[in-house]
Amino acid sequence: MEPPPEFLLHIELLSILKSFSPETLIEVVVMIVLLLLSGLISGSEVAFFSLEPKDISELEAKENKANQQILDLLRFPKRLLATILIANNLVNVAIIILSTTIINNIFDFSNHLAIGFTIQVIAVTFLLLLFGEVIPKVYSNRNSKKITQLMAYPLIILRKAFLPLSLTLVRSTNFIGKRLHRKSDNISVDELSHALELTADEHSDEDEQKILKGIVKFGNTDVKQIMTARVDVFALDNSENFDTVLAQILDSGFSRIPVYNGNFDSIDGLLYVKDLLPHLDAQKDYEWQKLVRQPFFVPENKKIDDLLEEIQQKKIHLAIVVDEYGGTSGIVTLEDIIEEIVGDISDEFDDDNLTYSKLDEQNFIFEGKTSLNDFYRLLDIDGSHFENNKGDSDTLAGFVIEQEGHIPVKGESFDFLNFTFIVESADQRRISSIKVTINELKKDDTND
Repeated sequence: MEPPPEFLLHIELLSILKSFSPETLIEVVVMIVLLLLSGLISGSEVAFFSLEPKDISELEAKENKANQQILDLLRFPKRLLATILIANNLVNVAIIILSTTIINNIFDFSNHLAIGFTIQVIAVTFLLLLFGEVIPKVYSNRNSKKITQLMAYPLIILRKAFLPLSLTLVRSTNFIGKRLHRKSDNISVDELSHALELTADEHSDEDEQKILKGIVKFGNTDVKQIMTARVDVFALDNSENFDTVLAQILDSGFSRIPVYNGNFDSIDGLLYVKDLLPHLDAQKDYEWQKLVRQPFFVPENKKIDDLLEEIQQKKIHLAIVVDEYGGTSGIVTLEDIIEEIVGDISDEFDDDNLTYSKLDEQNFIFEGKTSLNDFYRLLDIDGSHFENNKGDSDTLAGFVIEQEGHIPVKGESFDFLNFTFIVESADQRRISSIKVTINELKKDDTND
């Protein structure tokens, strides 16, 4: 009669079991202590970093040594985390080494490699996870205040002991983090625009989508693309008398006016209308020139996001745009910049200076000076095809001249994609107005 399997297993276990020495008992006790330390250190990570703002406020209100120690540790969270991780890993390594020694002292696995692997790897890992990670972290999450008070002083000691290692760890992670951050920021405007298109659905707000698209393209727009050209800028000659200046200001309706000396390429400064208010009753020969403020010059190729930051710092609303030769190209205002995000901002003077008119759903009349960016926005079209085919032009008239190779005469037309451009009025120097027709048969071409 064969013995039962349980009996054979019992006999097999006895065959691999060695004698249990006093040294082994001490090692077991040390291992239990290490498991307890591992649990406390792991739990402290959850306890410290789960404190809410109200908990920290309570610690600051109750001034005692323990609370001050906790606050001191929280002032340097990265160093605290590095200290906890270093200590926890050292304790875990010690547990693994000691457990291997204990198991080898108690059992002989030379003829039972599978059982040895199971006990040495799986069983020890289970003990570490259960008693060194899971149970302590669950308990600490519910009793964070108690654990922080208990572990504050030991962690301060450990922070001092591991200071060189923790500083090295923190600095290396900061370096790697900066490199990864730079890499992650390297996203093209087209990719962001495509992401916005993917997120748009029938429930999306149209105005919100336009604002988001404006923000995406904001940092890729030059000052030249949004400025008011010099031919459309109202400016004052500093040689004019006070009465003439007042009359011109009343006719213009502007509150900030460039002042030039002889010609527009020689800008002396800006005249703020509000500065004239205390002097409205002054004589004809009043020296209004002394009220002129220093101008702020920006190059044509400056990005408007950088310009916005500068004008916020300088607290100004208007900048003079200059070309590479130092000549005045035009002006750019804070309103021009904001309009690139939120769309057109209409005020009481805009009705007199409309840049386009809508004849019907397919036909529009645009002024030649209309910027291409405004053209895209007003027709709600993707301007990438225009941008890829244009040269240095920034206005609709400039685009037409580039495509034709000369200044077209009245009635001359050409087709681009599904658009037909017809010159409505022009002279030998410039195009004044252009009729734009959207051809229905080719409407899908804009999405190619």
